Amino acid sequence: MTETRRPLAVFDLDNTLADTAHRQRFLENRPRDWDAFFDAAPQDPPLEKGIALVLEAARECEVVYLTGRPERCRQDTLDWLAAQGLPEGRVWMRRNHDRRPARRTKLEILRRLAATREIRMLVDDDELVCDDARRAGFPVVRARWAAEASEGLREAQEREGRT
Repeated sequence: MTETRRPLAVFDLDNTLADTAHRQRFLENRPRDWDAFFDAAPQDPPLEKGIALVLEAARECEVVYLTGRPERCRQDTLDWLAAQGLPEGRVWMRRNHDRRPARRTKLEILRRLAATREIRMLVDDDELVCDDARRAGFPVVRARWAAEASEGLREAQEREGRT
């Protein structure tokens, strides 16, 4: 089986592979401090269960990362993934000014990927993303190993289209 024909394992980052608890405080007040929230991402501790699942999936699948982080965070994100020893893979990010809910942007990208490749699994912590992906026929693993996301982060994911 060639690398380009291997099924895809699609992984979210925040609260799936990276623990965002230390930076969620920047989203609790209004106005939300998005610059500080994303600037703190390189200090995210890894979530061991998520990291182990990526490494396990990489034995049979090509790993792809799908995040609601804005494109402006690309280099920090690539550096963080490399520092964790994670497999290289395409990183799909939100356009800088795209404010659609994560469940819509991620499902759009999943459908695009599925047009030419088998999606073996989507691993994400966001319940709405997981529910919509499951309804669309994608195999989903809900990442429940991070601390509960703050209300500010949940609102940001769904209502503000920020992460």
